[in-house]
Formats: sequence, C-alpha cells, structure tokens
Amino acid sequence: MNNAGIAPISPLADLDTEGWSAMIDVNLRGMLNGVAAALPVFREQGKGHLVSIVSVAGLSVSPSMAVYAATKNAVRTVHEGLRTESADGVVRTTAISPGYIRTDLADSMADPALRHRTRENMAMGIPP
Repeated sequence: MNNAGIAPISPLADLDTEGWSAMIDVNLRGMLNGVAAALPVFREQGKGHLVSIVSVAGLSVSPSMAVYAATKNAVRTVHEGLRTESADGVVRTTAISPGYIRTDLADSMADPALRHRTRENMAMGIPP
C-alpha cells in the first residue's frame, strides 16, 4: 500500500522550490520506493497487488496546487505504467483517487489562507 503525501502548496509565483522538492521527494519518490520494495517480493512469491493512493488532485488542478497535482498525476502515471508492464499477471494494481480525507495535510501548507480553506474543506472529508 503506497500512501505518501505532503502538501506545502502555494502559488507558483511564490517560487517555493524547497516545497516543490519536498513534494516530489515524498509524493513521487515515496511511491517509487514502495514499488522498489514490493516488486522483488511479488516476483519471488509469484504474485502481488500494489494499491496506491493517488488523489483527485492528480486529475484536476486547483489554484496554488500545480506542483502537488503534478506529483499526484505522476504517481497515477507510474502506477498505470506498472499495470501495463505487468501483462504476466504477477503484479496487480489498484490506484485510488479520493477527495478530501480528514488528515493533518493542511499543516504542511505555507500559505495561511490556503491552509485555512483546506482545513474548512477537510471538515466535509472522509474520515481516515
């Protein structure tokens, strides 16, 4: 189960390159590390099922969320690539793109207004 994500999101014009790098490292590289850990085990046992939490943000870009959305779209793309490469049936994949989940994700957001709006939206989210 791959479920990695941070969101120090802000408008691109803020040039938060550290936040961008952190999102790429956790959101995308975290998923890739999960794949790297799981595939040898799946191959050895002759089967396996990788589930990854992607996010609806990987399908639709909201203001200030371009880099976050890009990382989640990349996770979706890598996951789809793994599915297409697994024609032998050894590896099965499921990608889940939920909406808001009530987590502390907003805590990593630098922009106070965005953090507040996200917390308000999470109130209607799915419980973890």
